[in-house]
Amino acid sequence: MSILSSLGRVATRYAQNRARHRCERELLSLPIELRKDIGWPEIVINAQNGLRIRRAP
Repeated sequence: MSILSSLGRVATRYAQNRARHRCERELLSLPIELRKDIGWPEIVINAQNGLRIRRAP
């Protein structure tokens, strides 16, 4: 395994994570009614356990 292949894997993983976070931000910017229609999980903030994501009923 060379350094270039390792850097390539890191760059690929970084690009995938950026794309996923960008999609999540766009979906979270939608109104809650639309998010429920497409089945996007509801985000619940719990003071004791922190951030939780659950499926909307």
